[in-house]
Amino acid sequence: MKREEYSIEVKNVTKKFKVFYDKPNTLKEKLVFWKNNKSETRTVLEDINIKIKKGDTVALIGVNGSGKSTLLKLMTKIIYPTKGSIITRGKLTSLLELGAGFHEDFTGRENIYFNASIFGLTRKEIEAKIDDIIEFSELKDFIDNPVRTYSSGMYMRLAFSVAINVEAEILLIDEILAVGDQHFQDKCFAKLHELKESDKTIVIVSHSLDSIKKLCNRAIWISEGHVKKDGKTEEVIEEYLKACK
Repeated sequence: MKREEYSIEVKNVTKKFKVFYDKPNTLKEKLVFWKNNKSETRTVLEDINIKIKKGDTVALIGVNGSGKSTLLKLMTKIIYPTKGSIITRGKLTSLLELGAGFHEDFTGRENIYFNASIFGLTRKEIEAKIDDIIEFSELKDFIDNPVRTYSSGMYMRLAFSVAINVEAEILLIDEILAVGDQHFQDKCFAKLHELKESDKTIVIVSHSLDSIKKLCNRAIWISEGHVKKDGKTEEVIEEYLKACK
């Protein structure tokens, strides 16, 4: 397969973090306890190799702490690998942390302009889409209120609505859809199905295995920082559930 047919290539990626214990916070603590600055290096991901084709909808599954979210952040280039490389081809948008990129004192409307501009839209492009964003979010009555007054579900509605309207080729989502009421979750997954049919590349981290089965054509099981199984969604989930018993 030609290299251009892959939206994401993860090549020999290892990610390590240095974890500090009893780290002094104040100047006094730093002067008194300067010898106690103990740390250790943790390997969160080790030698990961993944290729994701354009138009694929892929789920990353695994228990908490297995490295799924770290892998997604590496794909977004929020953080970088200790070793190896990640190549993405096409405009990318992500929903990794609730309200990331939102300013709490700005209104919902102001945050749409601010957030969409981060994703690369011009003011003219945002103005052409803002009615659709507000309508999808179902926040018309609250859109001119500061987002600090929003519930976590309202945050998610606004963030998702912006992300799906920036017309990116790659969409990365981390468990954010677990927030909010069932009605809006169903609406989000219906929209993801629509994006899937339009040949977008979607990578999603979720513990909702039933939703993953309906949405994703491929699943990658991450276990203790390694790819345990990669293949058809039903088969990977079946193996994962057996191991969890």
